[in-house]
Amino acid sequence: MKRLVVVESPTKARTLRRFLPKEKYRIEASMGHVRDLPASAAEIPAEDKDQPWARLGVQADNGFEPLYIIPADKKKVVRELKDALKDADELYIATDEDREGESIGWHLLQVLNPKVPVRRMVFHEITREAILEALDHTRSIDRNLVNAQEARRVLDRLVGYTISPLLWKKIAPKLSAGRVQSVAVRLMVLREKERLVFVPASFWNLKAHLEEKKKGFEATMTHYQGLRLATGRDFDDPHRPRSSSGGSIAGESRASTRSADGWALHGLPSGRLGAIPECCSAARRERSRGTSATYPLQGRSPGVPHAQGEGRPRRPPRQPR
Repeated sequence: MKRLVVVESPTKARTLRRFLPKEKYRIEASMGHVRDLPASAAEIPAEDKDQPWARLGVQADNGFEPLYIIPADKKKVVRELKDALKDADELYIATDEDREGESIGWHLLQVLNPKVPVRRMVFHEITREAILEALDHTRSIDRNLVNAQEARRVLDRLVGYTISPLLWKKIAPKLSAGRVQSVAVRLMVLREKERLVFVPASFWNLKAHLEEKKKGFEATMTHYQGLRLATGRDFDDPHRPRSSSGGSIAGESRASTRSADGWALHGLPSGRLGAIPECCSAARRERSRGTSATYPLQGRSPGVPHAQGEGRPRRPPRQPR
């Protein structure tokens, strides 16, 4: 029985030929991917050239269906693999186990269309023992890995072909927009827009531990002199105070001394600050060293603490005690 083993690189193919007898195994290399999205208009099939999605090679309105073609430099490789498969009784796909390797194996099956049994072998070291172990423990193609690679490739094409021309006009020619960096820049722009419209506003929560008939309980102050006190729900997404419905008190930067029925509120220290939003690596380094740094915030003097629950775009580093 003759078996055809397909690996990715010719170097790996030469190594496997030393471990497997040539009477039973024929080892060939696919030289990487044998199918891909069209890289130029010349590679688009004639029947698809008039389609509006032909330039992208992805049918965005049809489930993001990709258009795969065999590049010109891989047609000879495909032809040689088909010829080798004619004399084989079994086909072993021995590409790498990552997303790219699994995708190469799946594309090989689509191109070769084998009529013989297909086995997927995976090894993590190129030794005789590892190769023989992989031959005895084969599996099928993992479509989850194939789909993951395909989604990544489609995103690369959609982002690169639609955003890169904008970079050429605005920054410099021959730049390529990445699927990760482009989204990160978009998030930064959205955050910067929030920062520009940010309006500082403060509110305070007051809780008291009381006792009635020797039973303790916790009370929260909600109104003062008939006016409802502001809470977190009185601030919208960019932390602007909402319209003063119900006579809410908002905008107090400090609680001052007040008297009401024997109760007195004194100047309170800054309270809980909440989770830390995104911050630059320089701020993280300064905080880990225990040193201070000044970051002006919407006209507020550096080092002035925020009131409890105060909305803000970012948190300044803690000052040393």
